[in-house]
Amino acid sequence: MMLVGLYNAKGEVYASSLAKQIDCTYSHVVKILQQMNIAGLINFNKQGRLKLLSLTKKGKDIVDHIDQIRNVL
Repeated sequence: MMLVGLYNAKGEVYASSLAKQIDCTYSHVVKILQQMNIAGLINFNKQGRLKLLSLTKKGKDIVDHIDQIRNVL
């Protein structure tokens, strides 16, 4: 659901705000986001001490597929 949360944000978001949005701990969200970054689904854009998150094209494609599956169900 993190990918969908990022997609619905319509831009870059902070990991802390994403954690609040999906009701999960910050440390757990960061671990999952690191794996998503390795998989090429998201980008970390560092601004000072903070890291902004954004979806890659591959990440957006996966969210589109998730939406298609939800519509079928």
